[in-house]
Amino acid sequence: MSPKWLGKCPDCGEWNTFVQEIKVPTKVHLQKRSKPQALKEIALSKETRLKTGIGELDRVLGGGIVEGSVVLIGGEPGIGKSTLILQLSNKLAKRNKKVLYVSGEESPAQIKIRAERLNISEDLLILPETNIEQIQETIVDVQPDTVVVDSIQTIYDPNLATIPGSVSQVRECGLTLMQIAKEKNIIMLMIGHVTKGGVIAGPKTLEHMVDTVLYLEGDKNYYYRILRAAKNRFGSTNEIGVFEMGEKGLSEVEDPSLFFLEQRREDSSGTVVSCTLEGTRPFLVEIQALLSPCAYGVPQRVSAGIDYRRLAMLLAVIERKLGFKVSTRDVFLNIVGGLKIEERACDLAIVAAIVSGLKDVPINKDVVVLGEVGLTGEIRLMQQLQRRMNEAERLGFRKCIIPRQARIKKVGKLELIEVGTVNEAIYKLLK
Repeated sequence: MSPKWLGKCPDCGEWNTFVQEIKVPTKVHLQKRSKPQALKEIALSKETRLKTGIGELDRVLGGGIVEGSVVLIGGEPGIGKSTLILQLSNKLAKRNKKVLYVSGEESPAQIKIRAERLNISEDLLILPETNIEQIQETIVDVQPDTVVVDSIQTIYDPNLATIPGSVSQVRECGLTLMQIAKEKNIIMLMIGHVTKGGVIAGPKTLEHMVDTVLYLEGDKNYYYRILRAAKNRFGSTNEIGVFEMGEKGLSEVEDPSLFFLEQRREDSSGTVVSCTLEGTRPFLVEIQALLSPCAYGVPQRVSAGIDYRRLAMLLAVIERKLGFKVSTRDVFLNIVGGLKIEERACDLAIVAAIVSGLKDVPINKDVVVLGEVGLTGEIRLMQQLQRRMNEAERLGFRKCIIPRQARIKKVGKLELIEVGTVNEAIYKLLK
């Protein structure tokens, strides 16, 4: 923001990107006056959850969607937000739920074409409207059980002297829709655009107002999609849902471990399997590393799926504690499948992949590597190790590298190899 017009943005360096926004008084939403109550006087009604019929979505929502809740879903253009919401609307419509789909971006004919491809129920009600007052009147007349708004940035209030998508428009329209949902106990699903930084466009107030914020992630050039909850008043924000994009829309991936490992090459160096945990769900991931001689003065450090600073720390451990020269090489690291790993249980697997790629020595295809790496080269214990090892044993792996502090003797047919330092782990992996 700037108090005056500027030709060039001082933050992003782009020209002619400043848009004038006229400050107008915030609308006052008049409601019936409430009286203060003591906690003991407040009657609780049982939380009503509605199963969506899409298992992966129910998992992320915490067991289903709560009636009267407001859900905001964001993601990159073309990632599949509208497809997911259409499929959800279809599931609800087939259960005799009246669904009103408010489209501010597509015409009814365009939605019809996509609906036929996705085999969407013809009972879905389509409203091509962007005026919030007209939308509000239609909701009162139709009395739907669920309202879908695609997208919130296209909706405008004619009483505000600003363009659709501006901060004031998104804030006021979002507040109006939220009040409708709470007063009439309607499920409100809103699709939101995202900025180039990956966050939902508009005021941060919008995310604070709604009950649940979901992000659909993935690469448009690949077939996988990952649904995450950034906020959820009715459940955990640690769970993720995995989908596969196909001609018939998004389909659930019931076994993510098998899905992410199905194209793994077992005879290549620089590849190691580890196990990450998302909420209560463990699944195996393939970690790939590639090292090449540095062609320029400063070596490149490129990582996809883990924090760049974490990679830099692990490279320092490799050089100082293992004695391998990596400061003169370009290092490229990739978590296969587009996953983003934030926990540190895969540290040892990352170190093993880098050393395997550096020495050009493949690691046994039947081993899973688990452990956090400390700055002194020690291997530390991580949470829910038993659950991770059970997942590795289920998929047929025969060996598992684990921290010595675990003191676990047996997990099915899985052979456990305990290590205390990175030196010991690398020696056992590459011998």
